[in-house]
Amino acid sequence: MPPTLASLVHHSALKLTVRAGEDRLDVPVRWVHASELADPVPYMEGGELLLITALKLDAEDAKAMRRYVKRLVGAGVVGLGFAVGVNYDEIPKALVDTAAEEGLPLLEVPRRTPFIAISKAVSAAIAADQYRSVTAGFAAQRELTKQALTDGPEGLLSALAAQVDGWAALYDASGAVVATAPEWAGRRAARLTADVERLRDRPAPASSVVGGPDNEDRVELHTLGTGRRPRAALAVGTASALGTAERYAVHSAIALLTLTTERSRSLQAAHERIGAAVLRLLLAGHPDHARAVAGDLYGGLLDAPFRIVVGESTDGEPLDGLAEIVESAAARSGEAVLVVPEGPERLVALAVDGGAAVEACAEYAATLEGERAVGGQEQGGEEHGLVVGLSAPAGPIAAAAAYKQAEQALSVARRRGRVLVEHEQLAAGSVLPLLADDAVRAFADGLLRPLAEHDATGRGDLVASLRAWLSRHGQWDAAAADLGVHRHTLRYRMRRVEEILGRSLDDPDVRMELWLALKATAAAE
Repeated sequence: MPPTLASLVHHSALKLTVRAGEDRLDVPVRWVHASELADPVPYMEGGELLLITALKLDAEDAKAMRRYVKRLVGAGVVGLGFAVGVNYDEIPKALVDTAAEEGLPLLEVPRRTPFIAISKAVSAAIAADQYRSVTAGFAAQRELTKQALTDGPEGLLSALAAQVDGWAALYDASGAVVATAPEWAGRRAARLTADVERLRDRPAPASSVVGGPDNEDRVELHTLGTGRRPRAALAVGTASALGTAERYAVHSAIALLTLTTERSRSLQAAHERIGAAVLRLLLAGHPDHARAVAGDLYGGLLDAPFRIVVGESTDGEPLDGLAEIVESAAARSGEAVLVVPEGPERLVALAVDGGAAVEACAEYAATLEGERAVGGQEQGGEEHGLVVGLSAPAGPIAAAAAYKQAEQALSVARRRGRVLVEHEQLAAGSVLPLLADDAVRAFADGLLRPLAEHDATGRGDLVASLRAWLSRHGQWDAAAADLGVHRHTLRYRMRRVEEILGRSLDDPDVRMELWLALKATAAAE
């Protein structure tokens, strides 16, 4: 502990006597300062024991002493030492009474005790306290290192909680609780997820102090990792502010956990290389070789129905967010997932069909869709930076087909301005929305332009007649009735269509192209 006024009073060599403020002697003394100035306050920082002989003070003037003592108390001075036998044989009553009224401890310093002896005593006590703190910090560091090596992060958290007489929690990159110590702290740690997420948005390294849930404790939050984005976060909850020894322990834990996360990053890179090899073997049609390479890394992922997710960035930003969402959801649910980054702007993932990873991916996409909708209303339609294609459920033998499905869904998502499209949605929906592509519209305009130019001269209504005839599957009477003309008139118009286009309407491919062209132009109007 740091020196206090009580420890100085009990120091046998100093012979100090308490004259006022006996109930406040447990206050720590940060330093000792001697000053004969009438107003030493501008030179004080707070926490000092001020020593005086009153050479320039009228210590018998009650009003002057009241002003003097009030100034000292306001500046945070923790005690006043008055040397007797120099200018005054005893401490004047005016100073004693004022000190008692203001609650300022007043110590009588005998003439045989030099001020420097008091300064040395305080300095020695401060040095001893700092040495104890450093020694305790090194001991804590050794214990934390031992626990980290033998029991991993869980053991380290247990040792840290014991060192700070509180609790500790480790969060992953998504803000989810990974481990806590003691176990009862799990609920407290979970309620701080929002604070951890806010901390992750700040430049690393970052830290903050928050009030614990229901004001139960004081919690320090620290990000972990050396990269641009934190790899994890540490929470330390205590009943009060950390002391020097506890601060050493926390800093040691941060360093050790950072080393652990960076080591995990290297292992993750190796894991990704294995995942890339497994994916290539699956797509090449070698599921047995893929299982042999994967070993136990992906559990039963390659034996159960899975979905392939293909994600791309549309604005050049990395896809770290999508990877974290998928991996964290899988980790929390205890399911395997294979994530293979293909450069910073593209990734491929294999996830259990109906599992938490696929669900989290869909929820993430829905959130981005909502943000895009709000941005479109408020700012004219901001583009999101992610498109995702999701395959239908498949097994290892059909992995190549599933990958192609995900690519097709991704292409549709890109064209439609969607965040996520499932391949099953394409099969269950209509082909007409696909006609909104610019290339399709250009083809339609070029194919129908001769007919539109003919109609613009007032020489007939060929486009409308063609639409009616095709919609009635070539039935002359029904189409003529829709148009309100004689069937011979309609036959003449269809011959003119063939002459102008140079194509035969007897050809089913020609009829299909003309019908799609009409639909594409109608969708664009």
